Amino acid sequence: MRLSSLADYAVVMMSATARHCGGAARLNATLLAEETGVPLPTVQKLVSRLSAAGLIESARGTGGGFRLARPAAAISLADIIEAVEGPIAMTSCVETGRHDCGHENVCRVKPHWNAVNGAVRGALAGVSLATLSNLPLPNNPADTRVDMALGAEVMN
Repeated sequence: MRLSSLADYAVVMMSATARHCGGAARLNATLLAEETGVPLPTVQKLVSRLSAAGLIESARGTGGGFRLARPAAAISLADIIEAVEGPIAMTSCVETGRHDCGHENVCRVKPHWNAVNGAVRGALAGVSLATLSNLPLPNNPADTRVDMALGAEVMN
């Protein structure tokens, strides 16, 4: 399984945005493109998708730009990927309403794909943008845990 280039770019952009926008400051697409190496048209396209998903807020005009719509600790890797690629689905049979597999009626693996899909989505949801951005996590240990598979602290 591999992320699309757009999803990868979105994660890189959101991480840079989190590092820049700790407060009320706004970031512009040109600066973000220069810092991340993501082409400006791609940054603009992704800003639109991330904004539509409620992950960033944007404003036009003087003092305009964009910033995170909520704290980095409240945005997960799954949120970012789903904003760009849609729902996380390992196979078409776990997507709601899809019935395009010729083996669906006799498949012995199908009943297990939802559990696999849930585990993958859960792992991605367990990694916060704060972790990806190396931002300090909350001081309350009850709000964090160590994910041994990733070797990183993640939000509960």
